[in-house]
Amino acid sequence: MLEVTNLNSGYGGVPILRDVSLSARTGEITLIVGENGAGKSTLLRSIAGFLKPQSGSVRFDGVEIAGQKPENIATRGARLVLDGHRIFPGISVWDNIRLGATIRRNRATFEASVEEAFSIFPILKERLRHPAGSLSGGQQQMLALAQAFVGEPKLLMCDEPSLGLAQNLMPPIFQALQTWAARGMAVIVVEQYVDVVLPFASRVLVIERGHVKLSCAAKDFKASRSA
Repeated sequence: MLEVTNLNSGYGGVPILRDVSLSARTGEITLIVGENGAGKSTLLRSIAGFLKPQSGSVRFDGVEIAGQKPENIATRGARLVLDGHRIFPGISVWDNIRLGATIRRNRATFEASVEEAFSIFPILKERLRHPAGSLSGGQQQMLALAQAFVGEPKLLMCDEPSLGLAQNLMPPIFQALQTWAARGMAVIVVEQYVDVVLPFASRVLVIERGHVKLSCAAKDFKASRSA
């Protein structure tokens, strides 16, 4: 679904990523880990079009998308959920969810997608007519994920999806991501709570100072940590 090859990217001409390569497959969750400032968010932003790569290739669903505008990449089916619950605070929860569906491929199944999102995040259904800005930080993060899901993406990228959430809410979120992946979605997750995500991941990419330090199966990464 996604093939990143020798990607170099950064801000204002300052390189952050150096020759980073990554594959994300349909049906799998790829977990990206690394210290703060390693380049994890830069990688997701470069894939999604919010940063223009300096060089390298980003092929999504067989098409080169490096340097394309974010809206064009989103229309193709790649969605990025940024950290810090980037929703539209001035409109209702329901209107935020509807906005997420504006580029979905199959509008006939919209209601089913919404109900599934509500089954995972029931608080959103309870607060449906409330302004999104009145939600707590964790609830806004749930809304951002629900908004992305109802857009029916082929590739879903999540930057710190647990941000602002209580620990008991984290496993259901990653279980939902695993379920969505199994239905034909490729999922990439940047997450600081590695032990929570690892049981749901298929592959792990470790980034250190803008370079790929390790790329391996999740089971091998888990074994190396416990050795």
